[in-house]
Amino acid sequence: MTIDEFRIHVPDETLNDLRERLARTRYLSAPGRRGWEGGLGGERLRELVEGWLAFDWRAEEARLDAVEQGVVKVDGSRMHFARVRGTGPGPHTPLLLLHGWPSAFVEYLPLAERLTDAFDVVIPSLPGFVFSELPEPPLTRRAIAEKLHALMAALGFDRYATFGGDIGGGASTWLGADHPEALIGVQLLNAPFPADDTPRDEAERTYLDALAAYDESDGGYSEIMLTRPDTIAAALADSPAGLLAWIADKWHDWVDGDFDRIVDSGILYSIATLYWVTDSIGTSFQQYYDYEQNPPRPPISAPTGVYLAREPGMSGFPRSLAERAAIDLRTFVVAPAGGHFAGFERPDETAAAIRAFHALLAQQTGSPSAR
Repeated sequence: MTIDEFRIHVPDETLNDLRERLARTRYLSAPGRRGWEGGLGGERLRELVEGWLAFDWRAEEARLDAVEQGVVKVDGSRMHFARVRGTGPGPHTPLLLLHGWPSAFVEYLPLAERLTDAFDVVIPSLPGFVFSELPEPPLTRRAIAEKLHALMAALGFDRYATFGGDIGGGASTWLGADHPEALIGVQLLNAPFPADDTPRDEAERTYLDALAAYDESDGGYSEIMLTRPDTIAAALADSPAGLLAWIADKWHDWVDGDFDRIVDSGILYSIATLYWVTDSIGTSFQQYYDYEQNPPRPPISAPTGVYLAREPGMSGFPRSLAERAAIDLRTFVVAPAGGHFAGFERPDETAAAIRAFHALLAQQTGSPSAR
């Protein structure tokens, strides 16, 4: 496979059109609702849109282009990745940092910068996200995993490790099931479910009941993308303010702690701009639409560690479920801080957790270690 250098450059006319659309945003009030009760709209959205209008994309573009990036054709579709190479004497463990939704490769750049003493970090754009093309559906977690495995082979890595959550974490579990010989370790922000998650004790039953109740209040966005992705994509592809609201709403719900304190709005503007200029919000929905085509996953046999994100859907996750999903579960640690986007929210703590997991692997199995 040929790897081509990649640089971001958004045409001026695309940015001008974005700003014009943002400046014409119509804002709706939400009578009787305060704050984020019904999602994101009204004056709070106005504040974020005005911030996006003032956002210096050219400065952000230069920052991103200072990072090594490339594209490679994998089974007929283009995959984009950023790479932050290890520095110093090493050894440097190849490490995939895998984002989820609604996110992009930029989420993991702060974490990658903290790992260069011991890791050679690769941050792909998942298939259908920003600069990575959407392959032929169905886009299952297993299909994503195969793309990632081929990418690492193209980069010359026979063995590597993974870290991630959400979609990226799901793809990691399939890597650990289908390619255990290539996986130094699989570290997950979202604990894995076994193929049969029928509760076997009271702790499992309590957790699964709580998760179902939470999904009742939070799952509207996913039900739309699971069943009518093209309809919502049409709206978000035409309204950048709507796109920003759709993204920011989930960041607000899934971070650990106060949104305004934890999330620098610059990350939201960077991600929203990347979705907008690549017209990829609709293709990012494909893995939701195809979700029911995910087959039951065999047990993960690669060494596995859980660094459990402090987000509502993971609260109280019982270790016993993870043990049935991963037959070589080495660690199960609840993160001291950091939610769905823990690598961005708490990069220092997350980097320390990655090092600790790999140090344990080195001690137990003699695999490459993080110092």
